[in-house]
Amino acid sequence: MIQTILTITGSDGSGGSGVQADIRLISELGGRAASAITSITVQNTLGIQEFHDLPAYVVRQQVEAIINDLQPQIIKIGLLRRTDVVEMLAEVLQKYQPAHIIYAPVLTSTKGEQLVGPKVYECIEQRLLPLCTVVLTPNDLPVGPRRHGDANQLASALAYYLSLGEAVNDAMLHAQTYLKALPASYAEGNSRSEELYNQFLDAVERYYNRYADVAFYAEQLNVSTRYLGQVTRRTANRSPKAIIDERIVSEIVTLLSSTNRPLKDIALRLGFSSQAHLSRFFKKHKGLSPTDFQHKNK
Repeated sequence: MIQTILTITGSDGSGGSGVQADIRLISELGGRAASAITSITVQNTLGIQEFHDLPAYVVRQQVEAIINDLQPQIIKIGLLRRTDVVEMLAEVLQKYQPAHIIYAPVLTSTKGEQLVGPKVYECIEQRLLPLCTVVLTPNDLPVGPRRHGDANQLASALAYYLSLGEAVNDAMLHAQTYLKALPASYAEGNSRSEELYNQFLDAVERYYNRYADVAFYAEQLNVSTRYLGQVTRRTANRSPKAIIDERIVSEIVTLLSSTNRPLKDIALRLGFSSQAHLSRFFKKHKGLSPTDFQHKNK
């Protein structure tokens, strides 16, 4: 009989980590996964934008619905961001006493962003850790660069092998071996960031002399301004606005250096409302006025 594994953690809409990844990996191994969500995240393959942490009573309803019905003996815990949720889980688990509780700490993102506050982790240390069969540490992970969701994958594989009745040491060895065999791109998703970045650069080249608004380019590419910003920062470590402005400044420099056009005509050609507007923009980015730039470069 296949034992149910209950995973209690946050969601990851991209599928690279969180409850979605737990269900996927456990199912691929042949196990049966049930879930309770602690936090709904707004994220994609480029990172997390927002958290919506669920209150303890909502998490409790999810957990008890599964425990009362499916009676899982293997429970995996991941992202916990509220002290009331930690305290509630400790109470429920003490009462229920499953065979194994695996805690895979989710304290920082892959990019190093802090996800859990010190008070929450203090509560985890005091209330939850004493109940756990296994608390994963970085030393449990296979040697190599950290991948998105790798601790999550190891904990899910460990939960599966424990559900087969294996001893903890044997289950850990099997889980580590399985993790090593996963392709490097297993949890990375299908981000189109590089393709979109190139499309953005093409659009800037086409429209920079008429549009300097990031929203215009996001609309042309059929994405949100937030996502476009994520893409450019990940690919080039610059904001979309910085890239647009840089192209406009480059064109002003070219026109000032290679033509005798009046500044008023240059402003009109590049979509500025006035000569004064162009002058303010240029000085902000280059540190001197267009006229001073011309004199300096004669």
